[in-house]
Amino acid sequence: MATTSASFASFSVILRPSSSNPQFFLFNVAPRTGTSHSRTRSTRFRCSAGQTGFFTKLGRLIKEKAKSDVEKLFSGFSKTRSNLAVIDELLLYWNLADTDRVLDELEEALLVSDFGPRITIKIVENLREDIFSGKLKSGNEIKEALKRNVLELLTSKGSKTELQLGYRKPAVIMIVGVNGGGKTTSLGKLAYRLKNEGAKILMAAGDTFRAAASDQLEIWAGRTGCEIVVAESEKAKASSVLSQAVKKGKELGFDIVLCDTSGRLHTNYSLMEELISCKKSVAKVIPGAPNEILLVLDGTTGLNMLPQAREFNDVSSINAF
Repeated sequence: MATTSASFASFSVILRPSSSNPQFFLFNVAPRTGTSHSRTRSTRFRCSAGQTGFFTKLGRLIKEKAKSDVEKLFSGFSKTRSNLAVIDELLLYWNLADTDRVLDELEEALLVSDFGPRITIKIVENLREDIFSGKLKSGNEIKEALKRNVLELLTSKGSKTELQLGYRKPAVIMIVGVNGGGKTTSLGKLAYRLKNEGAKILMAAGDTFRAAASDQLEIWAGRTGCEIVVAESEKAKASSVLSQAVKKGKELGFDIVLCDTSGRLHTNYSLMEELISCKKSVAKVIPGAPNEILLVLDGTTGLNMLPQAREFNDVSSINAF
């Protein structure tokens, strides 16, 4: 197979055209080195007074927009803070005779704060048991026990936390989720961890819908020292990109192929069907693949994550969140 190599200022690109499908390219993005390179002299432009006024106004608009976004973020948490502040008032003058009333109001405060019914009932019943058994005797002790219960729920691990990659190479991991959830970033972090553990990683830019999605993944490939398969054509199907990447991974002896996918709403039937097509195309190359399908969720979504998880699980049988 012919190999063409071209060196640039910060990375080298190795082009391996496929005889079966020439529209795909395999890039080897090497990390930066300390070697100096000659650069062409850059041209600088001076702004006139009118242009300066325009950019000043533009900068002011950007600053105001950023400020409003930050204020919107903090105002979004204000409701939760005010709801949880009720707990301090409930426990301030707590006494044993008012236990049932206080726990009922505590349950309501947790539900309003988006804890969810099952988690809320578990927390309240744990507190009730400790109070009537004599373990908790004051409002401060109840408050500390509440903190411990919440912390335990957040930090406890499931029964299986390790990736189940099987014995066949390459193992295939597919990342799915809604728009803006952080799939590409999560894939980059996962690649960094697996690379440090000694695995040979190939990335597949299966997000053919979002603008500059493949460019973002190429940046992550450069940061982690991994290779990447991207589609030359903007109209390439995601299923074709992923199947071609898995073929490359199989031919070139990669340990793991990380497949990025487009963000999609769980209520969009046609896009969810496309996810099924991606899964089938990978399975045609390696039976049983993908080994893992990871669902990326936005932690600030709240209980809306549950229907998202259900729909993605029905379509693609996700393995982890």
